[in-house]
Amino acid sequence: MDDCLFCKIGRKEIPAKLVYEDEAIFAFEDIHPQAPAHVLICPRKHVVSLTDATAEDTAMLGRLQLVAAKLATDRKLTDGYRTIINNGRGAGQSVFHLHLHLLGGRVFRWPPG
Repeated sequence: MDDCLFCKIGRKEIPAKLVYEDEAIFAFEDIHPQAPAHVLICPRKHVVSLTDATAEDTAMLGRLQLVAAKLATDRKLTDGYRTIINNGRGAGQSVFHLHLHLLGGRVFRWPPG
């Protein structure tokens, strides 16, 4: 999608601190981190939200989680990290391009606030 912020980051039209990329996925540091480690992991394919994903997106959805695990391992977060997908405005989604948050480097409580 031409005017999507995350699509532009994936095409390197907007600067971001990229920490991972392959043919299907890219990841970058969040500019408003909610934890010492906060990375956004995105598919290159524009999918608005998890609700909009189809069976065609199954491999990509699994890949998002595998990339999160790799980045957590690389950053030595394996003692504790959280992955989150906010789906829709009511859940806090503010950029309407599906993305997974990888958060770590601090203790997380349950339930989240």
